[in-house]
Amino acid sequence: MEAFCGSRFWDSNLSVHTDNPDLTPCFQNTILAWIPSIYLWSALPFYLLYLKHNKRGYIVLSMLSRFKTLFGVLLWCVSWADLFYSFHELLQNRTPPPVYFVTPLIVGITVLLATLLIQYERLRGVQSSGVLIIFWFLSVLCAVGPFRSKIMTTAGQVNERFRFTTFYIYFALIIVELILSCFKEKPPFFSPVNTDPNPCPELTSGFLSRLTFWWFTSMAILGYKRPLEDKDLWSLNEDDTSKVIVQQLSKEWDKEKAMSSHGPGGSALEEAEVLIRHKKHNRKPSFLKALLRTFGSYFLIGSFFKLIQDLLCMSDTHIALIGFIKNKDAPAWWGYVIAALMFICAVLQTLILHQHFQYCFVTGMRLRTGITGVIYRKSLVITNSAKRSSTVGEIVNLMSVDAQRFMDLMTFLNMLWSAPLQIFLALYFLWQTLGPSVLAGVAVMVLLIPFNSAIAMKTRAFQVEQMRYKDSRIKLMNEILGGIKVLKLYAWEPSFSEKVLEIRKNELRVLKKSAYLNSLSNFAWISAPFLVALTTFAVYVSVDEKNILDAEKAFVSLSLFNILKFPLSMLPQVISNIVQTSVSLKRIQQFLSHDELDPNSVETKAIAPGNAISVTNASFSWGKELKPSLKDINLLVPSGALVAVVGHVGCGKSSLVSALLGEMEKLEGEVAVKGSVAYVPQQAWIQNATLKDNILFGQAPNEQKYQNVLEACALKTDLEVLPGGDQTEIGEKGINLSGGQRQRVSLARAVYSNSDIYLLDDPLSAVDSHVAKHIFDKVIGPDGVLKGKTRILVTHGISFLPQVDHIVVLGDGKISEMGSYQDLLKQNKAFAEFLRNYALDEDIEEDEPTVLEEEEVLLAEDTLSIHTDLADNEPVTNEVRKHFLRVCVFYTVQTLDCGSCTNHLCCVILQVKLTVFWQYMKAVGPVTSLVICFLYCCQNAAAIGANVWLSDWTNEPVINETQHNTTMRIGVYAALGLLQGLIVLISSFTLAMGGISAARSLHTALLENKFHTPQSFYDTTPTGRIINRFSKDIYVIDEVIPPTIVMFFGTFFSSLSTMIVIIASTPLFAVVIVPLAILYFFVQRFYVATSRQLKRLESVSRSPIYSHFSETVSGASVIRAYGRVKSFIDISDLKVDENQKSYYPGIISNRWLGIRVEFVGNCIVLFAALFAVIGKNSLNAGLVGLSVSYALQVTLSLNWMVRMTSELETNIVAVERIKEYSETETEAPWVIEGKSPPEDWPSKGELEFVNYSVRYRKGLDLVLKGLNLQVHGGEKIGIVGRTGAGKSSMTLCLFRILEAAKGEIKIDGVKIAEIGLHDLRSRLTIIPQDPVLFSGTLRMNLDPFNKYSDEEIWKALELSHLKRFVSSQPSMLDYECSEGGENLSVGQRQLVCLARALLRKTRILILDEATAAVDLETDDLIQMTIRTQFEDCTVLTIAHRLNTIMDYTRVLVLDNGTVAEFDTPANLIASKGIFYSMAKDAGLA
Repeated sequence: MEAFCGSRFWDSNLSVHTDNPDLTPCFQNTILAWIPSIYLWSALPFYLLYLKHNKRGYIVLSMLSRFKTLFGVLLWCVSWADLFYSFHELLQNRTPPPVYFVTPLIVGITVLLATLLIQYERLRGVQSSGVLIIFWFLSVLCAVGPFRSKIMTTAGQVNERFRFTTFYIYFALIIVELILSCFKEKPPFFSPVNTDPNPCPELTSGFLSRLTFWWFTSMAILGYKRPLEDKDLWSLNEDDTSKVIVQQLSKEWDKEKAMSSHGPGGSALEEAEVLIRHKKHNRKPSFLKALLRTFGSYFLIGSFFKLIQDLLCMSDTHIALIGFIKNKDAPAWWGYVIAALMFICAVLQTLILHQHFQYCFVTGMRLRTGITGVIYRKSLVITNSAKRSSTVGEIVNLMSVDAQRFMDLMTFLNMLWSAPLQIFLALYFLWQTLGPSVLAGVAVMVLLIPFNSAIAMKTRAFQVEQMRYKDSRIKLMNEILGGIKVLKLYAWEPSFSEKVLEIRKNELRVLKKSAYLNSLSNFAWISAPFLVALTTFAVYVSVDEKNILDAEKAFVSLSLFNILKFPLSMLPQVISNIVQTSVSLKRIQQFLSHDELDPNSVETKAIAPGNAISVTNASFSWGKELKPSLKDINLLVPSGALVAVVGHVGCGKSSLVSALLGEMEKLEGEVAVKGSVAYVPQQAWIQNATLKDNILFGQAPNEQKYQNVLEACALKTDLEVLPGGDQTEIGEKGINLSGGQRQRVSLARAVYSNSDIYLLDDPLSAVDSHVAKHIFDKVIGPDGVLKGKTRILVTHGISFLPQVDHIVVLGDGKISEMGSYQDLLKQNKAFAEFLRNYALDEDIEEDEPTVLEEEEVLLAEDTLSIHTDLADNEPVTNEVRKHFLRVCVFYTVQTLDCGSCTNHLCCVILQVKLTVFWQYMKAVGPVTSLVICFLYCCQNAAAIGANVWLSDWTNEPVINETQHNTTMRIGVYAALGLLQGLIVLISSFTLAMGGISAARSLHTALLENKFHTPQSFYDTTPTGRIINRFSKDIYVIDEVIPPTIVMFFGTFFSSLSTMIVIIASTPLFAVVIVPLAILYFFVQRFYVATSRQLKRLESVSRSPIYSHFSETVSGASVIRAYGRVKSFIDISDLKVDENQKSYYPGIISNRWLGIRVEFVGNCIVLFAALFAVIGKNSLNAGLVGLSVSYALQVTLSLNWMVRMTSELETNIVAVERIKEYSETETEAPWVIEGKSPPEDWPSKGELEFVNYSVRYRKGLDLVLKGLNLQVHGGEKIGIVGRTGAGKSSMTLCLFRILEAAKGEIKIDGVKIAEIGLHDLRSRLTIIPQDPVLFSGTLRMNLDPFNKYSDEEIWKALELSHLKRFVSSQPSMLDYECSEGGENLSVGQRQLVCLARALLRKTRILILDEATAAVDLETDDLIQMTIRTQFEDCTVLTIAHRLNTIMDYTRVLVLDNGTVAEFDTPANLIASKGIFYSMAKDAGLA
């Protein structure tokens, strides 16, 4: 080296052991000058490869680029000026050493290369180059040393003057280059980015901005200023969109399938040989391989970053610092260098770690997009037999749960190799410091793993049990809220409230157990590092007297143990995650390997002329392994014919239609269908979109045609009753349409599509017969809209058959006969018999229409003006419909007044926060809350104590190579540590108990209030919203808030104790805390605001993906028939992208936060170290070790603290929402002390209305206006009137479901407004309109309070004609009724209500007659029983069928809320008033 340089290469006296260090000229000229060059040349090949593949258009030559190039050329000239100067010296016979030739040559070429690279990057469209920024940075860094030494050595030697000058110019130029390279160029020309309305700034941001995620700041500020909306979100990067990702993944998966199905066998082999060959080499296609090939390379970049970060993690610079403090005669600059190194190392770690996370999360996000897209596409082509093997729910789960698992795994997948690496490195260094004693500590760690996993297993078991209770509680609440009106009428609330509280008690019991377990695992978790350190130190000191625990050893090992803690706890988790994900992988792979429909099973091109459909000798089955459902079918349909397909139930009519659509497996034969197809399935498939969208179904809108279609399909009248006309949002599965409406919409869709061939699968069965006639005449029949098209109509309606061209009769999967109506009648075979069977039913159907129309009008007004056909009389769906509509209306109202209240909200939010926290504290108990805070303080005091003691121990003087009183030292250390553990145990216990008691009291208050809430609340609030309080919000209070608080306290106090320790050891530090705290606070506020908005947007945009998917799965055949597969795939992709659009900034916000907060942490480390160096003389090594090791831990705490604050703020809202519903207004008290009526009241059963008026809710009109009437005991009164006359309101008034606006009601002379509600309601009996049953035993449904004996119950059942049914059941009175009484017929449910009435047998019976629900037979039974059993009672009947009340004492006719007529039936008919006209309509007069 000396010959090469002409001087010494390294001189430690000059460079290290001095107060004023300098480097030898040789070192400066070789190593320092070469570092940047080595870097650039080694990075070049990889970089060029990258640039070759990524072209983003070129960038126009800008001033910036010109200057960069100019200075680059100048640099090259300067370097080579040095070179030529050396040659000049040679000529003058002063031979300079070779280094003066080599170095300028190398530097010159490198600079020239960098300059060329600037231009090449410009042509490839790179806006800001990381490679060059690092190069210029390194150059500046390496030139600083020589620059300083050149200034120090005065320019005395004249001969070096030239080189001095060139160096100063060189130094100035590289600084300018570094500054210039930090600016970014304009976006490339011809780049596809321009079309985007709101492109993601990431693409165009510079290298430094990407490294620190600075480009996200604009969104953070926006989210802080105002709530984010969809339009604020950036578009996805091209590489993250469904289009790109799903295409890649599908391609790889198809390759994988191709490889596995065509094994190595050649295609020319005989069939048999191929089969044999296949058996050997038939491996299943592996979805994993496809995933790896698609996403692997991107993920590996992240893994590479992780590797670097792991290695940096082990560089323990703070140990050097302790050594420096101990060594009293070390030069001061060492300390500063060490502090700087610590800081640089920490910052690098931060930057690299977050790059790694970024890659992992984006991979996870892409995985989810890819898997979702692939599954969606598969679900559209899967065969019916495969579809049957998994329910829609299961397929949706594949998409939601299993894809989510992949996403979660990605974050930690690298731990699989990184954890063992970290463990190995940490152990290696520990062994170096403490020798074999380390094994003791490691043993403790390993022992803790099974302990923790055992706890985890147990916790999981508890979770399952608790879920069970929770589900049953929610199910019960659902029923209670559904039947709340009945509970009120019967005064049954206490019994049900008890049932709920019973379940809740069990649920909280399990919660308590898991809370105990959790505090145990917390204890293990917090004490682990301490126990490990304790055992290690104890063993180390006791093994050999010569072993001295000094500061270096103690704090090195402590920090290494802390490093160990994380991978050890993560490994088991990662492994269990991988196991779960592999299960998911299997499920997805199985789904993706299902058979697909053969697109060529139906020929669409070649067909005999004149025919639209031809089927020859074909057999079809629903799956390869099933027996054929249709055998040897031969069918020719001429173009433009109307063909009816008839036959008994299950003879294969629908199968025939499916076969023509290509939905079935074709076993043999030929099928040809010419032209486009429209399909109307038997169960109408309705999308969750507006009514108009459902009919257009992706066709271009044409108003004239659209109106004609509506007219023909009889939808005009329906549009008038729907709240939004044809813009009404239809709920999932068409929930707010009746069955007939759904069918007509489905038909309208087909008519609008204007196809060549119409396959109509029984579209007329769901509609009423007069509508069916209209539709047949206007649409399907010979004179309908579709005349001239080919129509295949599956039907049961015999009346239409004479008008069709051909009839195909199916029997047992074969065509038994075909021909025209007349031909078939003459043959007198199966068809004639079919006619005879069905003709009878047909007559009955004929005279129904008249009744139906009238009732449709009644019902239309009744159910919130929703038109229902009486065909689908399920009270349940009606309820849901009502709710759906209410929600619709509610949303429109909400959107109106949002604008004004946002500003107001911002002011309120801060106050709300505090009041809500205070409410939660009150629920926990103020004393408990204080105790918890106190315990946390103690715990941290103990922890600090233990560490201070340790640092004191390390400073114990060493007397002839041993330390004294080691046992005492160990003892105190152990005591302090265990004390800390104990306090942790107690504090987490207390907190868990507090949390549970809060959960209990909040739930009880909510339940209590909901049972006392007046009925009007339930009429205006959707059940879903109330249930949400009971499920989601209670869950948050039970299981989310307590652990969050634990974490928050933990991180908060550990950050606090760090500050205390650092200030105690270096008081100067207090100065820096304020600016750092302000910085931290700002970052935290911005993050919390923005991340919460993003989370909200993400969860809102997530559910449409799944609901659209389940809709698609159920309507796949319709989508395929109309040829809309492609557009549905696009819709799904769009929905996924919308979701990822809010998810991606969410990931970035975490990185953004992480880098900023960790920077604050790194500054703390830097200042702690700096102040330690400044106050070096007054400090001892132990204290410095203590403060720095605390500072190193603080970054993690700070980071988590922000997240926990945001979690807490998000979740504490649940408390407020529950409070809000616990404080709604209540109805009158159930029992009023001292106002109870006598035991036998009402004994006579007299009713009196005195000037009585009532309204449903404040602000609405009166429903009953000034009623005056008197009913004597034992009278039978019929109440009639048109819909909306106020009949039902009268009954509600008697029960005080509605409170009087004016006037009063007296029963037996007692004013009902003055007694408690339960006293009143339990003395009246009602048989309500819709029979509501609750899940539970029959006995509980009849007698929830267990007031009656078995004999009485059996007697009631006998009188209500249920005895035979009940005694035939094995469990008799304990017969389980399912939810809503689904397993009883509607008639039986009505009889159960009768039995309830018979059991109570009070003097007043109110009968709200159920019209539609009950068949005539049951109705007669009920009437008969009432006449015999309630002879001496007062009976009020709200009648719909007049014949039931013709023999009553008197009839009350209400009209518009007033008494119109009140007299005996005979007199009323004679007086020819309203009653007479109603009786005439019913044919009774």
